[in-house]
This record gives sequence, structure tokens and C-alpha cells, in this order.
Amino acid sequence: MNRLAEAVSPYLRSHAGNPVDWREWGSEAFAEAERRDVPLLVSIGYSTCHWCHVMARESFSDPAIAAVLNEGFVAVKVDREEHPDVDASYLAAASAFTQNLGWPLNVFVTPQGRAFYAGTYWPPQETQGHPAFRTVLDAVVDAWTQRRQEVEQSASVVAEALATVRPPAGRELPGGDRFADIVQQLLEREDAEFGGFGTAPKFPMAPVLMFLIERGAGGDVEALELADRTLRAMADSPLRDRVEGGFFRYSTRRDWSEPHYERMLYDNALLLQAYTRLAQLVPGSPLAVVEGIASFLLDVLALPAGGFASAQDSESEVDGVRVEGGYYALDRAGRARQTPPALDEKMLTGWNGLAIGALAAAGQALGRREWLEGAIAAADRVVAGHLRDDGTLIRASVAGRASAAKATLEDYGMLAGGLLRLALATGELRYAETARQLVDGALAAAAEAGGAAGGAPFGVPGGVDAVLQAQGLAAEPDPSEGAYPSGATAMAEAARMLYLLTGEPRYLAAATAAMETVAGLAVERPTAFGAALALMAQLREPIGQLVVVTDEADDPLTAVARRWYRAGAVSVAVTPRQAARFAEAGYELFEGRQERAAYLCEDFVCRLPITDAEELQHALGRM
Repeated sequence: MNRLAEAVSPYLRSHAGNPVDWREWGSEAFAEAERRDVPLLVSIGYSTCHWCHVMARESFSDPAIAAVLNEGFVAVKVDREEHPDVDASYLAAASAFTQNLGWPLNVFVTPQGRAFYAGTYWPPQETQGHPAFRTVLDAVVDAWTQRRQEVEQSASVVAEALATVRPPAGRELPGGDRFADIVQQLLEREDAEFGGFGTAPKFPMAPVLMFLIERGAGGDVEALELADRTLRAMADSPLRDRVEGGFFRYSTRRDWSEPHYERMLYDNALLLQAYTRLAQLVPGSPLAVVEGIASFLLDVLALPAGGFASAQDSESEVDGVRVEGGYYALDRAGRARQTPPALDEKMLTGWNGLAIGALAAAGQALGRREWLEGAIAAADRVVAGHLRDDGTLIRASVAGRASAAKATLEDYGMLAGGLLRLALATGELRYAETARQLVDGALAAAAEAGGAAGGAPFGVPGGVDAVLQAQGLAAEPDPSEGAYPSGATAMAEAARMLYLLTGEPRYLAAATAAMETVAGLAVERPTAFGAALALMAQLREPIGQLVVVTDEADDPLTAVARRWYRAGAVSVAVTPRQAARFAEAGYELFEGRQERAAYLCEDFVCRLPITDAEELQHALGRM
């Protein structure tokens, strides 16, 4: 039975033709396994995962292997981007069986959802260090049928161990000296020859770069120089696509060569933000890189009805041969004769929030109206299609079809942050109001669950995945940040921006409390908490606020404000009518801002209005 043909996820649909009787994630799969008294294989991957495609071709398309799976297991295919909470829970369980975690992630579980064995890629024939997948399946069947008590005992031990895991104790936010120590650690890890951090494989590490930029914006010269060197090295490397703009996921070699050619929405959104900030802080920064990333988002990943696809594949057919990276080796004329790599057209709420915010900030800083219009189109599409009347979000959709997957905290936080940046760039109150609704919903969800008393100020409106919750497997959200901010950091950043606009202390208190819960881990593992450290650095800086009120689109005051960026600060240009609307809605920063002027404030204490652009430039330079 072809159960995946109508799945929302393109990754799941790509497995629809397998002889494996795949099922989607849900309670029905576990009920079927219990009825048949067989274990489940929960196989987790995503559309642009190279080895996921390899295993699909080698093993899941093999009728003999499929027959073993269909007879002895209930097979469940999961898109980790659609169900990040499921992925996180089974990654935690899989760590008991293998240290080589990654994707495809294949986990064998009981009908009660408890993992008893796991691994990643298994080839069809035994290779050095890798048993054949058929051998693994036979061994699992043998253990299930002949040594059931041992299997269930092992599964119980893993489940009990996971249940006892608790978030680390909080710690006060780091101060200037500790931040300086972290910058020194990163300097020691810098690859002085090729740029970046460490050896190979080499990732962009955008959250870490944003931490360095925030420190640089606060006056740390070494941090800014390190960020500048790294971003320039990446811009000049094979990691960047010179033809269509944008960056590939990572490079397999130390010199940034031989990249894995998938291009992810989150990487490019965050790198657009980083290169934009660098352009505001460092004269002569590579603006062509900013333009290339923005063009990639708007020309390649943008969906026809608005919003952005989650990724573009690394593989495509070049002259009839399917190959990884072949399309990207061609020049523009050569690419025009080929079919581009496929898009994963899954529209993810959180990742779209990152792109909306990055395009809005870049459009505001560099005066590019078309980038703002792209952000507006995406925001309107996501809000109209993914925000329900009850204030909960849809995690993912494809062509207007909503996934049943639960939205996660990252969806609420990233969308709220993106909408607030769009409100700052356009002066449109409606985006800020929707963001405030999302943040307030997360605060209320935590209070209802008693989370606030336990140190977690933000909860997920609508709750977590029902299957995981019923099985007692809903893991604590992973606070670490590899490629993009955690849900807690994204929500805390949105809350802090709301504080700067409204003056409501509860938003600042929530943002600070969220960061205090991970402060201890962040200072010990800075490369895994870059976004959190960037926010902590902002929270330690004096608050700066700039509101320009003018009816003139090309007002010199606006031009000065657009170029300004400082750690811990917020800048916005609005018309008198827009300022009045914000003030009426309770945004304290805009109260009494009716006349043409620049209103420059520190900690909500404002100077006399400034009407001359040169005077404003001088005042900003002294902050």
C-alpha cells in the first residue's frame, strides 16, 4: 500500500515508490505494531540529506530488504524538518547506542515507543566498519523473537535514563571579562590559513559569527576583526555560489573546497543577517555577498505564492546523469541548459521567520525596497496560512496543505523575531502586534504548565507532539545551537525587542531568565551556543533606541539611521501616523513622536529631538 504518496513532506513523497510499506508518524503506526506484536523502524531524514538518498536507493528500494521490513516491522518514515521534536527525542535515545549521530537516523523501537537499538547509514553489503543493513534487520528480528525480555529491559533502561535528564542549573549572565575570554577561545580555534574555525568538515557557524559581530558592535575590536576575516574568507571560498548567490551547507575540506551542495534557507538567512551587520560596521565590506544571498532567497527559494522553500537539493541531472554538485560547477549559461536541483518546497514557519527578518534588516540597512517587498510577501503568506485563529501556529505546509506536525518553540520565536524586524523596517504596526501575540502566547503556555516556576519562561502554545507525550518520550528541548538559534533563544530575542519598543519589564525579565538557564553551558561550549551568547551580549549592553519620524522617504535623517547599528540598540523610521498607531497600541517608545525629528534615547531616557542629519550622526557616534 502506497501510504506516502499524499504526504505533505516532499521527503516522505520521495519514498512513496519504495517497496517498503512506509507509514507516516502517528499513533496508528504504534497501534499497528502492537496489534502485530512487532517492533517499529523509525527512519528519520530530510530532503537534502545525501546519505538519506543513498540509503533509499541502495536499501529501501531493494525488494528483498523491503520484504524483511514489511514482514518483521512496522516502518515509519519521518522528515526531521517537519517533526524536529520527534527527531530530538530519538536522537537522544540513539546516543545510547552510537556516538556517530546523524542522518539518516534509523531507530528500532517497541510498540510503546521505547528505543532498543539505533544507527545511521547501513549499506546493503558489509563494508569496513559498517554491517550490512540486512544483517542488522535479521539480528533485530532474532533479538525481538528470541530474547524479548532483554530487549524490553534495555529499552526501559534507556527510557528511564532519558526521563531523569534535567536542564542544567542556571547561572548569571556572563560579563565583559567572560565574553573577552570566549573571544580568545574562538581566536585560538581560528584557521589562520583558510579562515573559519577548526579543520574539516567546516561549517559557516553563523550563530557564532553573530556573537562576534555583537561584541564588535559593542566595541570589541578583536571580535569584529575575527568576524570580518571569517566572513571574507567564506565569501572568497568555494562555499559560496558565485553564479546564483547563496552559500552551500558545509565544506568537507579545511580549505572550504568540496562542499556538500545543498543550500539551506536557515544558513542563508542567518548569513544575510551577518553580512548585513558587517556592512554597517566595517567600511568596504563585501556588499556583493549581501546582494547575492538576497537574490538567492528571492530568485531561487521564493515560492510562487509567497514564502520560502526550506532548501535546494545538492543533486540534479546534468546531461542525463544524476550527480551531486554537477549543476553548481556550471556557469550561468551552462545552468540555463539544465534542470536546476529540486527545491524542498516545504514552507517551515520558523525558517521563514529567519528569512523575513534577514531580508527586512538588509532592506532597511541598505535601502533596498525589493528586499523589503520580498519579506512582506513572505510574512503575509506565513501569517495568513500558518497562524490559526486560536493563536497557535502550523509548523509546515506545502502548496497550501498543512502538515499535522506540531509547531515548536522555534517556530513561535523565529516568526516573532522576523515580524518585529519587519515592523522596524516598514513601520507597520500589524507585524509587531502579531509578534507580540506570539510571544504572549508562549509566556502564557509556560505559566499554564508551571514552567515559569521551573525556570523556563516560554512554553509551546498548543502543546508538544501528542504521540511523544502519550508515550512519555517528549524530551526537554535541546538548548544547543549548531546551525541556527534554539527556540528559547529565538523567543528570548523577540521578547527583548518587544521590551525595547514597549518598555514592559516582563519581556526583559523573560528574555533574561531564558538566557540564564543556558548561561553555564554557553560559556563552556561557545561554538554550540553562538546565538544565545549574541543575545547575552546584547542584554549586557546599555539600551539604545532611535526613532526617526518623517513623511519624506528620502529624508537625510532616515539615511543616517539606516546605516547605524550598535549592540543592544533598536532603530526605526516611521511616519507621524505610524508613530501614533504604535503609541495608541501601547508601544511606549513612540509616545509623543509626532513632529519630524530623530528621537535618540538610552534606557528610555530621550534627548531633545534632533532635526539635522549631521547633528544626528555626531550624536550617534558618541553613544
